[in-house]
Amino acid sequence: MADEHYVAYVGTYTHGTSKGIHIYDVDVEEGLLFLRRVVPVNNSSYLTTSRNGKYLYTIADEGVEAFRIEEDGDLTPINLIDIDGMRGCHLSTSINGKYLFVAGYHDGKVTVVHTHREGQLGRLLDGVFHRGQGAINERCFRPHVCCVRVTPDDKFLCAVDEALDQIVIYKIHPVTEKLQPVDILRMGREAAPRSIHFSKDGKYAYVLLQITNTIRVYKYYLDDNDMPEFELLQEVSTLSNARDPHDAASSLRLSYDGRYVFCSTAGDDSIACFAIDPDTGLLTKVFALPISGNYPKDIALFPDQKHVAVVNNGSSTITTFAVNYEKKTLTMKGRPQKLDQPNKAPEVIRNLSEKEAEAEVQKPERLIRPVETN
Repeated sequence: MADEHYVAYVGTYTHGTSKGIHIYDVDVEEGLLFLRRVVPVNNSSYLTTSRNGKYLYTIADEGVEAFRIEEDGDLTPINLIDIDGMRGCHLSTSINGKYLFVAGYHDGKVTVVHTHREGQLGRLLDGVFHRGQGAINERCFRPHVCCVRVTPDDKFLCAVDEALDQIVIYKIHPVTEKLQPVDILRMGREAAPRSIHFSKDGKYAYVLLQITNTIRVYKYYLDDNDMPEFELLQEVSTLSNARDPHDAASSLRLSYDGRYVFCSTAGDDSIACFAIDPDTGLLTKVFALPISGNYPKDIALFPDQKHVAVVNNGSSTITTFAVNYEKKTLTMKGRPQKLDQPNKAPEVIRNLSEKEAEAEVQKPERLIRPVETN
């Protein structure tokens, strides 16, 4: 790993001084980031990559923009498409690489986009608006889809609706390529589900709840009719201290080896680490500690899994820490880096051959990727 060169991508809002996607060179051993350049994008609020790691997609004011990831880690624009709705807030891809899914927070819409092998974004295949009203009228007077992610078998799409306190589960019709709802996973009033993630082996789902500041653990499997089932196993707190009305769980990540879950909580301004029992999927809290920043909107592990980067939207900083699992401590690495309104750390995977990419079932989300150097 010491011989590899890594690059990190961070999306930002561009109301202030930020201009788009910031590309950082990464010192993995020291847990430090060094700004290389900025790629202009209007309000790059979320980023994700193709399953083969060759292309990067980002939310933009104009819709969704695609980039080719060059050998040195730089980005080359491919195309930009309109998603026929308000701006999105989350992106993910199908495991077979055929579809890009867009979550619409402002209009409660789930959009399906066709993706080409060369990374180009194609036509819109479908767009479904959620309907209803949540329990908290001042915030949930309309649906807010904040996460879209496929199940590990690539058979279903989970659309997390924060306002309606539920996850709508869809399948894509094999002929029409339209979304068909098959089930609803209800979280209960004022839970505000934020995101869903699956374990490395695909057997368990972890759902982050924003208002209750908890993580729910579900066993995931298919029933006798090949339909999705989610069996609730556990619910644990994300907080470091007693609950405060201003606390809001904001981000969840799984470690690359599938042994740990990390999450951030705004208000509490902390990150928590949980150990995953490989036999049961259940979580045991290792620590929940402050991160010297405000509104930790996203987090990402370094490839060595010994360092973590925290994107602090409220204080406009990125802080990095060394993680000591045995001593249950975080140690800050370097000074906080100033970056106006950082928003999301992307999903970035290692470069894979097409055959290897097709064999991937579930990749944890990555901020940092290796690149080739001269």
